[in-house]
Amino acid sequence: MKCPYCQFQQDRVLDSRPIRDGDAIKRRRECFNCGRRFTTYEVVEERRLQVVKKDKRREPYEREKIRRGLLIACRKRPVSVETIDHIVDSIERELFDQGAPEISGQEIGEKVMTALQEIDPVAYVRFASVYRDFQDVGEFRDVITSLRRAEEPPTEKPRPAPSRRAVANR
Repeated sequence: MKCPYCQFQQDRVLDSRPIRDGDAIKRRRECFNCGRRFTTYEVVEERRLQVVKKDKRREPYEREKIRRGLLIACRKRPVSVETIDHIVDSIERELFDQGAPEISGQEIGEKVMTALQEIDPVAYVRFASVYRDFQDVGEFRDVITSLRRAEEPPTEKPRPAPSRRAVANR
């Protein structure tokens, strides 16, 4: 580490302690050349993820945009802020676990819609209407129809009666 006073590049660490719940380390150092002391901070460098928009523009990933969209979709719905934060954490974890430097905005939107469909159908329709840019009532109807189909329990097909041969073999 370069001394901020004399620019000498050798020093010794006098004290080291974790800060910010272990997310960083604060170190007190002493320069071998001038003897002055200074403090350095060590943090993990986070990978920067780029979002590729529909028009092919790229912009830095912002967690707050997902959270804001969820808060708007869930406004006046029985969905807690903790649930929303959990969804954002889960989506973010999936995005970073992929390891790709870029992700499409469409993929993020689909992940948000999947999560909303599981927790609140009204919030799902609200988000889908903005995300998919609904232009008429028919598009709302299609989404609601697909939600209703998903909620219906699967109907059991009647089993064919056992054949006489199967009954006789018992």
